[in-house]
Amino acid sequence: MTQEALKYIKEKVDFQPELGIILGSGLGDFAKNIQDTIHLPFKDIPGFAGSTVKGHTGEFIFGDLFGKKVLAMNGRVHYYEGHPIEQVVLPVKVMADLGIKDLIVTNAAGGVNESFNPGDLMVITDHINFTGVNPLIGPNCDDKGPRFLDMSQAYCKKSIDLAKEVAKDLSIDLKEGVYMWFTGPSYETAAEVRLARTVGADAVGMSTVPEVIVAHHRGVRVLGLSLITNHATGVTDEPLSHEDVVLASKKAEGEFKALVEKIVQVMECI
Repeated sequence: MTQEALKYIKEKVDFQPELGIILGSGLGDFAKNIQDTIHLPFKDIPGFAGSTVKGHTGEFIFGDLFGKKVLAMNGRVHYYEGHPIEQVVLPVKVMADLGIKDLIVTNAAGGVNESFNPGDLMVITDHINFTGVNPLIGPNCDDKGPRFLDMSQAYCKKSIDLAKEVAKDLSIDLKEGVYMWFTGPSYETAAEVRLARTVGADAVGMSTVPEVIVAHHRGVRVLGLSLITNHATGVTDEPLSHEDVVLASKKAEGEFKALVEKIVQVMECI
């Protein structure tokens, strides 16, 4: 599937990106900043699946952003939508094969850390895969990465430090923490959230981890950022809904957008 997708894209776009950005909930409007854009909907790319989730457009956007050649995923597909994991991570494989050196991956997440509040931003320092699913299961592409992948630095320390410096300059109280991947689409139970907190998670969500694993496998440096849209179940007595998550994303998108914009400006994709 990867080669078919690459062939299609290269017929449409004469462009080698250096930076990839996955625009999750809360960053949909970020794509408006990109100049000289070429849009390729996922539904038109061989092997790709279109997103079925509200707020996720589902397209590649090629263009220039603050002097960098970028490839943005405006929205993503999720494992819980019923796609095989190979299809979920296909866009990231293609991004890596097109030449990106760095990947900024963003998401909306529930706050497990009781000091977090809706609207907070968190830089991901590590993750916990609680799904039993790994996109590297199966034959290994030895020319892409090792059979047994070291995950001790899946999130680039240099990029994390950069995000913290940028947040300080912008007077943003950037949290740090561990992201835990659940498959969804149901939100976590209160007991599952207590488990997540016990094993060291600060936030929970339904995406990101498979994409990070594949990017890291292919030698791409990863920076992960979460928008805390809600308290996870059990932290408060409030029920959860996707509408509330979307609303919280909208309220915090200005600060989230400013943070990512500044990071892109100062990041060195070498």
